Amino acid sequence: MKLQPAVKTETGRIAIATGVGVLVMYAVFFCLHMVVPNWAPFDIKVILGGIGGFIVAVVNFLWMGITVQKVASMDDEKAARSTMGVSYRYRLLLQILWIILAIVVPVFNPVSGIVPLLVPALFIKLRGIISAGKGG
Repeated sequence: MKLQPAVKTETGRIAIATGVGVLVMYAVFFCLHMVVPNWAPFDIKVILGGIGGFIVAVVNFLWMGITVQKVASMDDEKAARSTMGVSYRYRLLLQILWIILAIVVPVFNPVSGIVPLLVPALFIKLRGIISAGKGG
């Protein structure tokens, strides 16, 4: 199956938005570290957590896009619903496993590993609000 241009475009937008979100998170960590260094670390763990969270967030969105593309080409509604449900469960499992790793594995900062997972949904909601304000 060939990846449709819309999936590529939207995944690119999510990747850019998530990357910007991770950079903002790094800036917040840095500022907090300057104010309260014992409470808010800014070290390699924060960087690695952000990178891992970014990868999981973008892969999750791409996987969803591929699944929607596949489901849209299916004629059997029951099979389409089943395919979408299986994809959702596996994508959720991927995120849960990453969250557990971010918390348990000592090379990651848990907060910086989890925050990037929230960015795609926030970006999509903000795009919806902005486009609704433009009448489209």
